[in-house]
Amino acid sequence: MKDTFTNFNEYFLLFPEEVQLKMEILRKVIHSQNPDLEEYIGYQMPAFKYKNKPLAYFAAYKNHIGFYPLPEAIVHFENDFIERKYKFSKGAVQFPLKEDLPLDLIEKMVQFRISEINKA
Repeated sequence: MKDTFTNFNEYFLLFPEEVQLKMEILRKVIHSQNPDLEEYIGYQMPAFKYKNKPLAYFAAYKNHIGFYPLPEAIVHFENDFIERKYKFSKGAVQFPLKEDLPLDLIEKMVQFRISEINKA
């Protein structure tokens, strides 16, 4: 896999069309939560900043899309992940490619991160 890319579109093109579509949906849902989000590449992943602070990252893999909303959000939404049977770790949650993205949960996590940044 090419390990340097400068924008989301270059990253998306590394994956099959159906994965690209899911990533584009994820991108749009995140942007819909706040007009002031900035896209960038962080840790070789598509990422978003809000008020110049990291908001969330995501990355595609063979069987899932990893979503990285930072550890505080993972802890806050742990029960949702358990209830929906998502694999998760202290920094990430995995959304299986064979399932629809949980857009409601993604929106809640993005709003949570925005409110955390606003409090700082």
